[in-house]
Amino acid sequence: MDRPDPVDARLTELEIKASLAEDTVDHLNEVVIAQQARIDALVHEVARLARLLREGGGDAPASRGPRDEIPPHY
Repeated sequence: MDRPDPVDARLTELEIKASLAEDTVDHLNEVVIAQQARIDALVHEVARLARLLREGGGDAPASRGPRDEIPPHY
């Protein structure tokens, strides 16, 4: 009956942990890449909307002051 060598057991455990850590890092990297793509899309959309507001075009309502607004009961 051979008893497992403690060094081999520790080495195997470390290899398993390293493999799991590598899988976790790969998964997190994919999540970060997806998030960055979404952030980039949102930045472009915000820039487009800001440009529309500056140009006064699009379906954005014209800016009005409080005196120009009709109360809701009229």
